[in-house]
Amino acid sequence: MDNFNFYSPTEFVFGKERENEVGKYVRKYKGTRVLIHYGSGSAVKSGLIDKVKKSLDDEGIFYTELGGVKPNPRDTLVYEGIEICRREKIDFILSVGGGSCIDSSKGIAAGAVYDGDFWDFYSDKAVVKNALPIGTILTIAAAGSEGSGASVITQEKTKLKRDTGSDILRPVFSILNPMLTCTLPAYQTACGAADIMAHVFERYFTNTEEVEITDRLCEAVLLTMIKETPRVIADPDNYDARANIMWAGTVAHNDIVGVGRSQDWNSHAIEHELSGMYDVAHGAGLAVIMPAWMEFVMNHNVMRFAQMAVRVFGCEMNFEKPELTAKKGIDSFRKFLHSIGLPVNFDELGAKEADIPALVKNLGLGDGRTGGFVKLSSADVTEIYKIAAKAEICEG
Repeated sequence: MDNFNFYSPTEFVFGKERENEVGKYVRKYKGTRVLIHYGSGSAVKSGLIDKVKKSLDDEGIFYTELGGVKPNPRDTLVYEGIEICRREKIDFILSVGGGSCIDSSKGIAAGAVYDGDFWDFYSDKAVVKNALPIGTILTIAAAGSEGSGASVITQEKTKLKRDTGSDILRPVFSILNPMLTCTLPAYQTACGAADIMAHVFERYFTNTEEVEITDRLCEAVLLTMIKETPRVIADPDNYDARANIMWAGTVAHNDIVGVGRSQDWNSHAIEHELSGMYDVAHGAGLAVIMPAWMEFVMNHNVMRFAQMAVRVFGCEMNFEKPELTAKKGIDSFRKFLHSIGLPVNFDELGAKEADIPALVKNLGLGDGRTGGFVKLSSADVTEIYKIAAKAEICEG
């Protein structure tokens, strides 16, 4: 296990009706002038925004609002939010929604106190050193942004999707009421599950040895998703299953399952070009890319993939030919994703094989390489896209 520092200061407020306490928590973390940032309107129609406003009113806290966050959040709305914050002297961002909303809030929080263009943080021209505090009310279990310092934004003009990260961007509190996820369509629930599992796999496939504790934590989250996702798709109002998934999403990405070990993140980088170009759900893109990445890099450490196959998907270990076990585990993962209604190839996703050169170019590797588990070149990424384009469900 590698040396590590782990800092996760977010206060998690979990359970039914906890959103009614949001004013108290904003007050606790010194918020006096709040920007309520939310998505396309479901939070308004459901009455959630009215609950938030009442709670803030009860605490005598000023607020203004900015809705309209879309999946794969756009830089244009971030710029608008930054302007509102400066004009209204906002000192606290309250995000009401899923990962896209929280990521957009983080961009606003960093940009509002920065003299330059906030996109500097997402194009590696600057590092986030200061930001307005952020609180969240989570409505979708997926991105884990409610407990992480990461943020991903799409530049609308170029369709480039880029990320940034800093512990300063971790929310000071996150309210998690699983009941708020019960109205999600099955497809969104499935996309969230794929994103959660991908966050774990990005950490699970490591070159660091002797990390049994975090291996087992990773496997516990994956097994939870395999058990609970079909349950909530069959019964959307199953509170206990929703609760397990919501907490799994947080644990998967606040880095408790990733400490002391090298991580990869190639699958996320490769997928970002798909969702940037086609505006598809991030989880759906990951469902296509992650098994393809696994197939391409499997031989780098066959026994790690075989371990995943046995411990997570219950495959029988073939000690004479462990590569067969490893491949069976990847096939099992792809079958699971397909069983919950997710795409497994480009056609099902709505992507085009003819666009692979453009996708690779947008990734911006040039002659360089990316990733932690296996360093990938542009040619390697091209092959992964090709595998993803033609992937099929293996019978048997």
